[in-house]
Amino acid sequence: MSCVIGLTGGIGSGKSAAAALFAERGITVVDTDAIAHALTAPGGAAMPAIRAEFGDAVAGADGALDRAAMRAIVFADPGARKRLESILHPMIRAESERLLAADGARAPYAILMVPLLVESGDYRKRVDRVAVVDCAEATQIARVMNRNGLARAEVERILAAQASRAERLAAADDVIDNDGELAALAPQIERLHAQYLAFCGHVG
Repeated sequence: MSCVIGLTGGIGSGKSAAAALFAERGITVVDTDAIAHALTAPGGAAMPAIRAEFGDAVAGADGALDRAAMRAIVFADPGARKRLESILHPMIRAESERLLAADGARAPYAILMVPLLVESGDYRKRVDRVAVVDCAEATQIARVMNRNGLARAEVERILAAQASRAERLAAADDVIDNDGELAALAPQIERLHAQYLAFCGHVG
C-alpha cells in the first residue's frame, strides 16, 4: 500500500464512526485497536507473554485479557504500561503491516486507525497524513461513561494518560469535527475522501 492515512482521536471521539464512513467508500481500514483485541482474546497470540509478565490474575476464566484487572495494574504502576506495550506493540505493528500489504493496490489509499498515534511517534513515520477526530473533552467523558458504564473519575484517568486535545490538533494534517450529531460526519468524510484520492494520485 503506497498511501496510508493515519486516523486518530481520543477515547470517545468517534474514530470508529469516521472509519466506518471511509470503509463505506471502499477504503481499507486497518484498526490497531481491533488487532490488539484479537491478540488478547481467548487463545490470542499475546496472552502467553502477558500472563508470564503479569501473572494469571490478568486473564479471565476464558483465557482472554481481563481488561479491568490490567487497567488497574497500569494505573497503579506507570512502568506496567511500558511492559505491556513492549509485548503488544511489535505484534500490532507486524499485523497492521501485513494487512496493509495484503491490500496491495486494490484501493487508492488505506486508513490506519491508531488510537495512540500521537503518543507513538513511530507511527507518524508510517503514515502520509494524519486525520484527527476531534471533540470537546466533556463530550468524550459523556460518551465513554454512557458507552462503557465507567465512572467519571476513571474516564478522566484514561484521558489524562492520552495526548491532550491540543497535542492531537497540533499533529493533525486534517481535523474531523465530531462534537455534534453523527450526521455531520458524512459530508466531512466525503470531502476528505476526495482530497485523499487526489493526494494519493487518483482522480474522482
